[in-house]
Amino acid sequence: MLYLDTMFSFRIVQADTATRGRAGVLMTTRGEIETPVFMPVGTAGTVKAVPHELLEQMDVPIILGNTYHLYLRPGTSVIQKFGGLHNFISWPGPILTDSGGFQVFSHRELRKLNEEGVEFRSHLDGSRHFLTPEKSIQIQGILGSDIIMAFDECTPYPVSKMEAEESMLLSSRWAGRCREAWQHRQSQSLFGIVQGGMYPDLRKRSLEMLEELDLPGIALGGFSVGEPKGLMYDLLDGLGGELPDHKPHYLMGVGTPADMVTAVLHGIDMFDCVLPTRNARNGMLFTGSGPLRIKNSGYRDDESPIDPECECPVCRRFSRAYLRHLFISGEILSCTLNSVHNLHFYLNLMKRMRKTILKGTFLEFAQKFLESYREES
Repeated sequence: MLYLDTMFSFRIVQADTATRGRAGVLMTTRGEIETPVFMPVGTAGTVKAVPHELLEQMDVPIILGNTYHLYLRPGTSVIQKFGGLHNFISWPGPILTDSGGFQVFSHRELRKLNEEGVEFRSHLDGSRHFLTPEKSIQIQGILGSDIIMAFDECTPYPVSKMEAEESMLLSSRWAGRCREAWQHRQSQSLFGIVQGGMYPDLRKRSLEMLEELDLPGIALGGFSVGEPKGLMYDLLDGLGGELPDHKPHYLMGVGTPADMVTAVLHGIDMFDCVLPTRNARNGMLFTGSGPLRIKNSGYRDDESPIDPECECPVCRRFSRAYLRHLFISGEILSCTLNSVHNLHFYLNLMKRMRKTILKGTFLEFAQKFLESYREES
């Protein structure tokens, strides 16, 4: 199965026979991306606390930037002067940019929404701005990202079905306008975003309308907005069989390691989430059996690594006791080392899932992982 346009292709190397899991390859002008893939979040042009050299050493294939934040600071005029975001931040690999829709949603107390777009106040200085689907595509064109996202309205939770439907239909109309604005930007690939709240029939209608636009990729938005985990999993189960096999499937803003394993079971190929770096800065480190909080007094003189089975440079060199000392002392190095470990854990989880899909043992791997992994309550 292959999706191909002028500058972008997606190929499934192996489809798991026992699940909907897939091992694939995304091809962009700036490089090949093996899936399943985790994309570290570099909202403002940086993956917080992690230098590019360390990202390259971890073989990070693609990073994520954000239209809303980069538009406000440093501004498109600055980035345009450098010829785009890749040159501005000195990142040679692929970049995906979110459209800004979720950030406008998250600052909804500062926004006014209508058919044309969204008027919002900057969270930085209170200045007024108006963002439309066309402007979002224009900004992403200046950024020069390899994969761009349609401008949508992220549906909150909880919300009535009528409100969810109105929001979904607005996002669908905006997706059509995004396609019109994008269709001549052949160096960028536009993904549409499925909305519809937590209502399966609305999600299916949203997907059907996006499929009529025949965009290179399909994203699922509007998750991790406060809904119960079981509800998200049920929706993924229902949507998994409806997603087009020949296109990449991107679950936006999700999530925990258990979330990602469950999502791959349902056919998801791409992920982004702030959890590995945000949690790292707050002293939560991921291990194969679940997260640990490095500030706990029990690690004060613990000579063991974060995770004995981890081969990241942090686990190979430093003890839990030292990492606890750095965190308790407020040392900047704590943010970097913790983030490197957590990103390595997420990236390695993707590699392990891909490997087992190729071997035909993914279901066994997923069941074992989900049985042994314990998330904090």
